[in-house]
Amino acid sequence: MTTDNAGIELGLDSFGDITTDVYGNMLSSAQEIRNHIQHAVIADQTGVDAISFGEHHRYDFAISAPDMVLAGASGLTQRIKLGTAVTVLSSDDPIRVIERFNTLDAMSSGRAEITVGRGSFIESFPLFGYNLHDYEMLFEEKFDMFAQLLDRPEKFNWSGSHRPPVVDGVVMPRAERRLDAWVGVGGSPESVLRAVRHRVPMMLAIIGGPARRFQPYVELYRQAQQESGIERMPLGVHSPGHVARTDGEARDHVRAAWIEYRNRIGKERGWPRAGVDEFESEVAGGSFYVGSPQTVAERIADTVLALGLDRFDLKYSNGPVREDHLRQSVELYGTDVVPRVRELVRAAREA
Repeated sequence: MTTDNAGIELGLDSFGDITTDVYGNMLSSAQEIRNHIQHAVIADQTGVDAISFGEHHRYDFAISAPDMVLAGASGLTQRIKLGTAVTVLSSDDPIRVIERFNTLDAMSSGRAEITVGRGSFIESFPLFGYNLHDYEMLFEEKFDMFAQLLDRPEKFNWSGSHRPPVVDGVVMPRAERRLDAWVGVGGSPESVLRAVRHRVPMMLAIIGGPARRFQPYVELYRQAQQESGIERMPLGVHSPGHVARTDGEARDHVRAAWIEYRNRIGKERGWPRAGVDEFESEVAGGSFYVGSPQTVAERIADTVLALGLDRFDLKYSNGPVREDHLRQSVELYGTDVVPRVRELVRAAREA
């Protein structure tokens, strides 16, 4: 963490949602990937601290290899951190993950970071030959190896049940520093304690309802660190949102797309159908940060202060939103929202 940013890093996330042109035509996956590289450039130029892309293996998300997209962005950006939201560690190889991100870190002169998770979407498991019955075991073992590799051992040994033992393993390229890493947590005490046990900072995914309801997890996170006798670990939150010139314009940009996206995913997961009332409820007091720069900044600052955050990432992609509206949201977040959040947080913390 830096000390000249009011003690808060402000980032952007995207899953690579397929968006539309001004006529409502869906863009291709290839165009989405190119667009996301440009989003990173805009975020870099406007003062956003970090941009992260999530791994998915579905028709409605374009990004399946976020590290490749980030590598494309690394040569066109100067200062912004380049990360994932998330890398599905359970269906990947921790050694290859570390090697890929060490490579990205070298390419970007120390700007790579990674958020690993179990994955709330399960398509990668059958796709890469993993049994969903091993969902918990795979993540527990692979996260253990991943955390060990973050310490940059010259050689390492590891054994578990999902693969043959590693004896005197060597990871290349060698990292020039400890890679910045987070673990994504959806909201279970076990996940919170796992993050502390492995000393990997927690990124809470708050995608529904008021952020303050996650306060018990924050308290458990801090208590576990204190009881373990380790230094204070950073805490981050990832939540969806959209920025436009006015509150009404922002709602108009994402209302239909959010309802379509929410019901598409909800149908797969057995959720009740959502409509305008649910949309308005999330915007008014839930975890959907939609509005003008001032409105979004005030709501983010409130969450930062309520939970004692060190990092807040806005998931700026929300289903089939128009690409020009998405690009405007990225720009307004950097030029207007980020400095306003810093002002609000600084004033509150110095009061």
